[in-house]
Amino acid sequence: ALYPAWQVEQADKAVAIYLSFMRKNDESNTKNINMDNSVWKNVILNMKEEMKLQNKSLKTERSYIYWVKKFSEYTGNKTPGVVNQDDVKAFLTYLAVEKSVAISTQKQAFNSLLFLFRHILDKQINNLDSVVRSRVKRRLPLVLSQSEISEIIRRMRHPYRLMTEIIYGGGLRLSECLSLRIKDVDFQNTILTIRSGKGDKDRQTLLSTKVLPTLKKQIQDIRKYYEEDRFEDRPGVELPKALERKFPNAGKEWAWFWVFPSARISVDPRSGIARRHYMFTSSLQKSFKTALSVSGIAKNASIHTLAYSFAIHLVESGYDIRTIQELLGHSNVSTTMIYTHIAVTNWVWSAQWTNLISDINTSKSV
Repeated sequence: ALYPAWQVEQADKAVAIYLSFMRKNDESNTKNINMDNSVWKNVILNMKEEMKLQNKSLKTERSYIYWVKKFSEYTGNKTPGVVNQDDVKAFLTYLAVEKSVAISTQKQAFNSLLFLFRHILDKQINNLDSVVRSRVKRRLPLVLSQSEISEIIRRMRHPYRLMTEIIYGGGLRLSECLSLRIKDVDFQNTILTIRSGKGDKDRQTLLSTKVLPTLKKQIQDIRKYYEEDRFEDRPGVELPKALERKFPNAGKEWAWFWVFPSARISVDPRSGIARRHYMFTSSLQKSFKTALSVSGIAKNASIHTLAYSFAIHLVESGYDIRTIQELLGHSNVSTTMIYTHIAVTNWVWSAQWTNLISDINTSKSV
C-alpha cells in the first residue's frame, strides 16, 4: 500500500469534517422548507404508523421524529426520495464535530435515521467507517450511601416516599415503578414483575419487606379509582399492544390496574382515548429533588441514582454479578461490571482511609 492504513483512515475523517463544514456554510444561505413540504409530512405520518405496528414506545416515537426533523433541516431542501447515505454520514459527523454530542446521542440519531431509511424510504445505509464518532465520555455513575438514601426518603410524603423505597429496594427505573400493575406485585414471595422494562423485556426483581404494609394500604386506597372507572364505563387502562389486540377488555380488569394511578382522566396522545394513566414522572422527580435539597446532601442525584446505588450496595453485600445483571435487566454483563469496579474502588479508598487514620492515631500516641 502507498500509505499506511491509519493515515488513510485519518485522511477520510479529515475530508468528512471538511465536507461537514462546507455543507453547513452552503445551507446557511438556503431556506429550510423541508418540514413544510407535504412529502416530508407524509414521511413523518408513515413513521408514526410503522412505529405503532412495531409497538415502539411513545418516548421512542418522539425521539425518532425529532431526529428525522433535524436531519431534514440539515439537508436543506432535499426531498425524502433524494436523501442518501452520504447525507446520513455528513449529518452524523456534523453532530460529533460541530455539536459535540455524546456518543449515546449520536447513536440515537443514527438509529432514528436507520429506521427511516429501512422501513419508510426502503433504502440501505452502508459503510459508515468515514463518520467521525463522538468521543466516549466515561463517567462513573453517581452513588448515594444507604444513610443518604434514608435521609432523603424520610423527608418525602406518600405516595412518593413509597415509590422511592420500591425503586431503591428493587433497582427499578422511574417509569418501571410508575407503570406497576396490581398483578405485578407478589406479596407472598416479595417479588415484583417488571413488564417491558429495559430492552423491552420482562423481568423479576426484589420487593422490600419493609414496604409491604404501606404498599397494601396504597392498593386498598386506589381501589376507589378503579371502581369509579367501572361505574362510569370508561375505557380500561392501556395494555401492552399485543395483549390489547388479543384481549381488548383485559384493561378493565382489576389485575391490570395501575398501582400508582393518576387522580385525573387524560387523553392518550396516540390513540386519542380518554382513560386513566399512571402518575406523571415529573411529580416524583420534583418530590425527590426537593427532599434531596432539604436533606443538605451536596450531590446532583436523581431518581435514576437509586438504581445505581441499589446495584453498588448489592455488590458490597456479596451478591454475584449475574444475579445483579438479571435484577437490573442488563442484556450485557459488561454493563453491570462497572458497579463491581465502583464497589472495589470504594473499598480500596475506605481501607486506605482507615490505615491513614490508624497512622495518625499511632503518631499522636508517641
